Amino acid sequence: MTGPWKNRLVLLAATGCGLGLSPKAPGTFGTLAALPLIWGTVFLPPATGMFFLICFILAAVFVADQAEKILDQKDPGAIVIDEMAGYWVTMCLVPVTWVTLGIGFVAFRCFDIFKCLPVRYFEKKFSGGAGVVLDDIMAGVLAALVVKCLYLLGAH
Repeated sequence: MTGPWKNRLVLLAATGCGLGLSPKAPGTFGTLAALPLIWGTVFLPPATGMFFLICFILAAVFVADQAEKILDQKDPGAIVIDEMAGYWVTMCLVPVTWVTLGIGFVAFRCFDIFKCLPVRYFEKKFSGGAGVVLDDIMAGVLAALVVKCLYLLGAH
C-alpha cells in the first residue's frame, strides 16, 4: 500500500489511535494506549505474549521511522507507539493487576521523562525509528525491575 492511505495508517498507529495528538502530555496519554495490548496478552502463555511483544517492538521501530519521515520531524511528541512498547515491556515481569499497572505506569513515565543515563544513551546513540523506540524500551526495562522489586516486597 502506498500513498495517502499508507500515511494515514502509519500515523494512526504511531499516534496510538490519536492519543498522541493530545495537546497536553501526549506521551502520558499514549502510554495508556498500551493497556489493551497488555490486557490482551494476560491469558496467553508467557512465550506467546513475549513473541507478540517482540513483534510489536519491531513494528514500532518501522512505524516510528515512517512517521518521522511523514511528519518531517525527529521524534515528534505525537509519536507514542514507543511509549506503548515501553509500558508493555514494563509489565512483563509481574502478574498484571490494577496495582502493578499503576506502579508500572508511574515508574515507566518517570524513567521516560527524566531519561537517566542508560535511557539517554539509547536516545542519543540511535536515530530514526530505532532512536525513537529503544530509549523507551530501556525505560521499560528499568521500570520493570522497579515493579518486580516492589512486587516481591509485597506491593500487589
